[in-house]
Amino acid sequence: MKQLEAWKTSRNRKPLIIRGARQTGKTWLSEEFGRTRYEAVARIDLMNNERARSFFDGDLDVSRILRNISLETGVPITTDTLVLLDEIQECPRALTALKYFCEDAREYHVIATGSYMGIARHAGTSYPVGKVDTLTLRPMDFTEYLRAIGQGDDSCGRIAV
Repeated sequence: MKQLEAWKTSRNRKPLIIRGARQTGKTWLSEEFGRTRYEAVARIDLMNNERARSFFDGDLDVSRILRNISLETGVPITTDTLVLLDEIQECPRALTALKYFCEDAREYHVIATGSYMGIARHAGTSYPVGKVDTLTLRPMDFTEYLRAIGQGDDSCGRIAV
C-alpha cells in the first residue's frame, strides 16, 4: 500500500502496471487501494468482458476509452477515480493504450493488473517502454504467511505454530 500511495502522489505519475503470478492478490490489492484512497473505482475485467476489450479497437483516443469505461461501469470518471484495467494481458491494444494515457491524460489514475506481463504473447503489440510505472507482486513465502495470520516469530526467531 505504501508503494501505491507513493505512486498516487508522484508528480511524475504514469499508468501503473501491477504484474505477478496468478492468484497473488493483484486485483484485491488494486481494488482495496481504490476503495480506501479514491472517491470511486471504475474496474473492467478484460478477460471476461469482450465488450470492454472492444473499447480498445480502432483509434486509442483516451477520451473515448474513458467514456466507454464510464458507461460500462456506471462510474463517472474524474481525477479522483481509480481506473482499473484488470487482466490487461488479455487485450494487447489496452496495453498499447497506456502510452496514450501517459502522454495525453496523466491527470487520470490508471492501474492495470496482469499475469505474464514480461512475456510478449501477442505479435505486433509493443510494450509502452518508458510510459508506465511497474510494480511486481510476488506470492508470500511461508514465514510471511504465518505472520499475516497472526502466527509470527517467537522471541528466539522460531516460527510459533
